[in-house]
Amino acid sequence: MTQLQFNLNIDDLKDSVMNSDIDAVIKASIVLVLNSVMENERDEYLQAGAYERSIERRDYRNGYYERDLILSIGKITLRVPRTHNGEFSTSVFERYARCDQAFVLSMLEMVVNGVSTRKVKNIVKQLCGESVSKSFVSSLTEKLDPVVNEWANRPLNTNYYPYIFADAMYIKVREHNRVVSKAVYIATAISENHDREILGLKVDHAESYEAWKGFFQHLQSRGLQSPKLVISDAHKGLKKAIGTEFVGGTWQRCTVHFKRNIFSQLPKKDMEEVKIGLKRIFEAVKVGDARKFKEEEFLERYAENPKLENAIKTLEEGFEDAIQYLNEPEKYHLFIHSTNSLERLNQEVRRRERVIRIFPNTQSSFRLVGAVLMDYAEEQSKKKLIIRKE
Repeated sequence: MTQLQFNLNIDDLKDSVMNSDIDAVIKASIVLVLNSVMENERDEYLQAGAYERSIERRDYRNGYYERDLILSIGKITLRVPRTHNGEFSTSVFERYARCDQAFVLSMLEMVVNGVSTRKVKNIVKQLCGESVSKSFVSSLTEKLDPVVNEWANRPLNTNYYPYIFADAMYIKVREHNRVVSKAVYIATAISENHDREILGLKVDHAESYEAWKGFFQHLQSRGLQSPKLVISDAHKGLKKAIGTEFVGGTWQRCTVHFKRNIFSQLPKKDMEEVKIGLKRIFEAVKVGDARKFKEEEFLERYAENPKLENAIKTLEEGFEDAIQYLNEPEKYHLFIHSTNSLERLNQEVRRRERVIRIFPNTQSSFRLVGAVLMDYAEEQSKKKLIIRKE
């Protein structure tokens, strides 16, 4: 068992306590203890005390160097012992890194939850009495990289996902001294066990067929099987990639986006009745009923109205793609007719991303968005979809 011996002048210590603020005393005490611990560790490594002759000696002392250690009580400066061969390493910094990891994790959590680096820096100063640089806070967030990467590349072959949702959102990233817009591709799913899961993400240039294709191929390389239904908006590149990569699956056009597209073609005034008629089509629970409402109720009444020509054309062109969810069991209709669940997830990412505004590079954007998605996924894992019994 390690034993430490301290030679203290009690009067000097008493005087120091009486004339110093308590924080300084605590710091000085910790410095004293940790310096002694490291000195003793070096003695054990050398297998010889100071000035001791020993045939078992492994090396010789080689002075000290100073190193700062930031604790929750503030920054302290320690005298770290060295040896000639340089192979000695103290365990103090590793131990205190573990002991103080809650503080570091709190800093990381602040960043992930949308607190700006500047604010984190100010909070740390208030808590520790020491100022840390923005680069120090940024370097801490890099600790998330292996965690996020492991999560983003986890296997997907342990579950089958019959329903997949895909969407992209845009962020600003600094690249080659310019601020550019980049797309964040996100895919979520509903599993056979009625769980919502986030399958993965990718940060790339503007939304395109090639980018979506690469993203889907990455998901497949992790074991993702072709789903029954892929729900998304009508982006041409996305739609094409779904058709080429998920052969045998069906594309479901988001009904919310589709209705918005139709409504945007309507005149501005006196269209409430028309909108109610359009909504009724998508309230059907069977494919045949939806087609009947469209043909016999809506089109028979409004097809000859020249003001509705563009809206009706949009309806006709996208109708079949927008009712594919009706081919699935009714209990799933509420969850798979649109990308609303993914839109809410995007809003959560946006809420935290808005604080940063411009990411310093692509990796930092992947890191933060990935951490936010992991955090969100952990919360969602505690919930199950409430599926009605047939």
